[in-house]
Amino acid sequence: MSKLTGKVAIVTGASKGIGAAIAKALAAAGASVVVNYASSKEGADKVVSTITAAGGKAFAVKGDVSKKADAEGIVAAAIEQFSKLDVLVNNSGVYNFGALEDITEEDFHRQFGVNVLGLLLTTQAASKHLGEGGSIINIGSVVARTTPPGSAVYTGTKGAVDAITGVLSRELGARKIRVNSLNPGMIETEGTHTAGFIGSDFETHVVTQSPLGRVGQPEDIASIAVFLASDDSAWLTGEQLLAGGGMR
Repeated sequence: MSKLTGKVAIVTGASKGIGAAIAKALAAAGASVVVNYASSKEGADKVVSTITAAGGKAFAVKGDVSKKADAEGIVAAAIEQFSKLDVLVNNSGVYNFGALEDITEEDFHRQFGVNVLGLLLTTQAASKHLGEGGSIINIGSVVARTTPPGSAVYTGTKGAVDAITGVLSRELGARKIRVNSLNPGMIETEGTHTAGFIGSDFETHVVTQSPLGRVGQPEDIASIAVFLASDDSAWLTGEQLLAGGGMR
């Protein structure tokens, strides 16, 4: 029996990149998966097709996590389809890099709206249905530790994710619900290619700072998410797991 057999998971922002890899890995471990997307229905449907073709269970749900009604709708769809919820992966995130003088109110609110408020709204809705043994996995970033120049707003959102993880682990611990942060380093995804990170001097710098000598792949993060979703991590809560190949 697979370690997540019988469990139901929601993965936000799962139409591509890290979220897609996590959704596929959770399904491969036996979970029924809700694949959330904000705009790319095509990407989400492709993830669902991959899962179902391999014999897993999944369906896609559109929703902008930064809007309360949408966050609640994502969770409601999971309950309607699968009758329960065991795992929430708060993966939805946006980022933009720029110097201090380039920060705008619009961009600040966009990043904090999705990365922080979206996490809170989705967790608020999901926590009503999570029971003993439930696992909440917040996708943070090593930038909260490495604080690279030009990332003040994005790094601020991920520092908030780490802090919120600690708070919620204490709030929900009495109900035996675990809350942990999974904090990747640079991962090769569609997004990092589009942003120009892959193949850049910044990627070269990251590789030189990583003891394992490479950037990560989505599957590197997905396998850790499976661990955090399963009973193998039953004694972990409030933790920040850095997953950057040793980069600090």
